[in-house]
Amino acid sequence: MLTVANPIYDIVFKYLMEDERIAKTILSALLKKVVVNVAMRRNEYSNIGRNGLSIFRIDFGATIREADGSQHLILIELQKTWAETETLRFRQYLGAQYANTENMLPKSEGGYGIPIVTVYLLGHRVGDIEEPVLYVHRHAYDYDDRQVTKGLPDPFVESLTHDSIIVQIPLLRGQINNRLEKILSIFDQTRTDSHDKHMLNLDEANYADDADMQIILNRLLAAAADAKMRHDMNVEDEYFSVIESRDTTIMQQAKKLAENKIELAEKEQKLVEQKEELAEKEQKLAEKDQKLAEKEQKLAEQEGMLRTTVKLLVGEGMSPEAVAINLNKDLETVKRLLNS
Repeated sequence: MLTVANPIYDIVFKYLMEDERIAKTILSALLKKVVVNVAMRRNEYSNIGRNGLSIFRIDFGATIREADGSQHLILIELQKTWAETETLRFRQYLGAQYANTENMLPKSEGGYGIPIVTVYLLGHRVGDIEEPVLYVHRHAYDYDDRQVTKGLPDPFVESLTHDSIIVQIPLLRGQINNRLEKILSIFDQTRTDSHDKHMLNLDEANYADDADMQIILNRLLAAAADAKMRHDMNVEDEYFSVIESRDTTIMQQAKKLAENKIELAEKEQKLVEQKEELAEKEQKLAEKDQKLAEKEQKLAEQEGMLRTTVKLLVGEGMSPEAVAINLNKDLETVKRLLNS
């Protein structure tokens, strides 16, 4: 077994990709094409987001050879991240590539944009996708959904669209079934040393017949023996420990905020229910008041009819006593009606 530096760390990954032959080997395997030559571009690498999640980026200019022997220049934007981050960051960096005039061919060569391929090495899974390596290729179609191949690739189309390769490092899981998986096995975190996560334990027998892999292993061995490299890996650990602690605090605060929101929503719901209950009571009281007013109105109407009858009978010569007896009313009521 070989114990080598873990290239999931930015400092090791940068050291690895600074070697042109290694960069050609890794990129050729990812692209599934021969990379004739490759060079890091200006501002070739950057560790972005020290106030947020780390995204390590390297931009390459690469000449690739197609199956028909033709060669052409492409740009490769390789981004590596340990942890989940919002896709907006990736889009922003990609947008900067499209906007960079240095990524355009000279007018003498058409003035088109140099084709871009994005490669994402992710330390986390993407949704429910189970493939460790995902190739996202472009295709062109007409209105009837028939694929268009004549005239393609075209420099105008290549200038405005791009292919992507997404590597889900957690899904590598020790598998070596092809050339790419053999190369990506150096990122397989199931091989992390149980006593030192800065190191990977690799079975040398898996790479004995591969000269390119021997060069990669030798460089990772050199990184493992470099005291400054190990120090920088410790710094990365400390940084991510702070980030993890911060994110844990944010998650706890977010959880508490969510609980408070639920509690507030429940209180608001109870208040709404109480308001509805009060409104129902007020409605019932209003209905009772309405019925009482109707009864009073009815009684007033009845009393008015009775007054008219009393006065009519007295006016015809009947005594109040006789009216009271005749209407089955007490004498006081009859006298009150006569005087009202």
